[in-house]
Amino acid sequence: MNIQNVTVIGAGSMGHQIAMLSALAGFDTNIHDVNEEVLKQARHKLNKIMDKWVGKDKISMEERDRAFEKLYFTTDLEEAARHADLVIEAVIEKLDVKQDVFEKLDKAAPDHAGLATNSSTIVSSLIADVTSRPDKVCNMHFFFPPLVMDCVEVVKGEHTSEETARLAMDVCKRMNRTAVLLQKEISGFIANRILFAIQKEAMALYEDGYADFKDIDKITRKALSHPIGPFELMDLSGIDVGYYVMLQQYAETGDPKDKPSKTLVDKVEAGELGKKTGKGFYDYHSRI
Repeated sequence: MNIQNVTVIGAGSMGHQIAMLSALAGFDTNIHDVNEEVLKQARHKLNKIMDKWVGKDKISMEERDRAFEKLYFTTDLEEAARHADLVIEAVIEKLDVKQDVFEKLDKAAPDHAGLATNSSTIVSSLIADVTSRPDKVCNMHFFFPPLVMDCVEVVKGEHTSEETARLAMDVCKRMNRTAVLLQKEISGFIANRILFAIQKEAMALYEDGYADFKDIDKITRKALSHPIGPFELMDLSGIDVGYYVMLQQYAETGDPKDKPSKTLVDKVEAGELGKKTGKGFYDYHSRI
């Protein structure tokens, strides 16, 4: 299929950057969010990022302006999806919310349009059945932050057609992103299953009093050569994101080991969600 129009649903930390990747690739791109203020913030953030790219000679001013000309912001989902050849959903990591979005997209998007979820853990087979086009549904898992991270996990469920998987891979290539195709589904995919294993062990060591979270981060950086430690990464990606992922995994498995730890629950209840709120494990107000 000749993809010309891409729609991104959700203008949060992932969605607005995925939309800019799409616009930079030359696709006419609609970015939708139910909240007008979130759309305004998304535009502001993208302006700052692209201005930095121009300043660092990563792109020209002409390329920057051309990308913004391809980018349309709207709170109207039907308008956003009306001409889409591919829709990428990037809303909160809650299954019921995603199912509701896909049910609406199935009615709003053209019959030929592919529907992808950017979920970091929820497999698309849990979503596809609410649509009349399960063969056109797949996962396209971009990594945070999408404008920096050169990897996308494209996950093909039993319901996903070869054509849809090829379409997702081709779009990633045009976005200048390295796509890896997973031939069958597994919750959490590849990268996050490895990452969550590290984070769970780090949290257990911290809660059992073996070391302070700052020292666990330090050991991870210095001894294992990770660019940042597990607690720093939780702060960067959003503690609530990991919390909802674990809730979803627990709902699927029923295994108590998959439940969020007490520390994560306390952080979410206190509104200490990481860098985006100014405080998580670390206090970012003092770092400004």
